[in-house]
Amino acid sequence: MPETGEVTLLLQRWSSGDAAALEQLLPLVYGELQRLAGYHLRRERVGQTLQTTAVVHEAYLKLAGQQAKEWKNRGHFLAVCSQLLRQVLVDQARMRQAAKRGPGSVGGDFEVAIASAGTTTDGELLALNQALAELARLDPLKAQIVDLKYFGGFNVEEIAQLLSISTPTVKRYWAMAKAWLFQQLREGRR
Repeated sequence: MPETGEVTLLLQRWSSGDAAALEQLLPLVYGELQRLAGYHLRRERVGQTLQTTAVVHEAYLKLAGQQAKEWKNRGHFLAVCSQLLRQVLVDQARMRQAAKRGPGSVGGDFEVAIASAGTTTDGELLALNQALAELARLDPLKAQIVDLKYFGGFNVEEIAQLLSISTPTVKRYWAMAKAWLFQQLREGRR
């Protein structure tokens, strides 16, 4: 990964309306986006057909299509990218479910999904996405920690550095968010 200052400078230029900054930024963060996409895809169901590169390109299109955003730093950018990558997978899961059974919501078990290094079903992913959207509305920082840890594959120390908060705070917020999401998913299955 290039120096954080270089990425932050390009993010600031892009925030100020310099479209060329995004083109300069992408090659610098492409490897990190590939890593994030790979982490997301490893949690997908067996037999999914998306490739890492396709997920990164879809997320890039979503990113490029966003209105001007005030980027705080590299951590903020990676958190948003992780959310966009998750959204690409959620969109795919919705399409698969609509094609198979029509619209429907299946409750997932967040604790099982967290504990497993295996796959997440479409229903679990959609239920988790809905619960995470509600958490983001109530507590954006906790939702960002979940995105970075669960979907981005970052460890507690990396998250603390990216968000400029202490490691104990990340651990505490992660535990609280995980418990809240588990409860929401459990209630969704009733």
